Amino acid sequence: MTAGSDGALFKEMRERFFCALISDVLDNLGHMKQALPASIRPVDESVVMVGRARTMLYSDVYAFPAPGENPYELEIALVDSLQRDEVAVCACGATGRIAPWGGLLSTASKVSGAGGALMDGLVRDIKDIRLLGFPVFAAGIGPLDSKGRGKVIAIDVPVECAGVLIHPGDILFGDADGCVAIPQAVEQQVLIAAREKLKGENKTREALLAGRRLGDVFAEFGIL
Repeated sequence: MTAGSDGALFKEMRERFFCALISDVLDNLGHMKQALPASIRPVDESVVMVGRARTMLYSDVYAFPAPGENPYELEIALVDSLQRDEVAVCACGATGRIAPWGGLLSTASKVSGAGGALMDGLVRDIKDIRLLGFPVFAAGIGPLDSKGRGKVIAIDVPVECAGVLIHPGDILFGDADGCVAIPQAVEQQVLIAAREKLKGENKTREALLAGRRLGDVFAEFGIL
């Protein structure tokens, strides 16, 4: 999709969609492993994250960088190249040894119009991030700098983040319920189905608010 059409799409998703809706649609299409695990939580539950993935693959290291070596070279390159509505994805692994994302990266990304950041590592500077209103999803909170502990070895490659395979360009959606990854190959099917399911959800809610029994409403609309 073009940047312009993405902008309109992401505005619609941000205002109308929710994580459980997209997860249900992906399930119904046979993609049942697209939701990040419950350990991946937003720093601020009031924000919604929508955008296309830009990926960073980290490797554990066990030595401080040599004098003159820039251990953040690829990390900086990706953050500086983020475009509007792109989401930085940090695939750190499950060791919990690093907090690759913090307040300064969030500031730079927000100014560029990026859509958020997702990692299976830790995040730090959360008070600054919350003040910025920048969407960040992480596996935990901690102060551990990646220098001497981890290093980006590749950018814009397929990665596994918290067990979910994410390709550059996949759509990521996150809210207070969690985060899901929509593969590009099925994004149009997902969007069409999500809009239809949303109509059914709204009709179901209206019927329940009107006092109808849940069993009767489910029998009519098939949505729960």
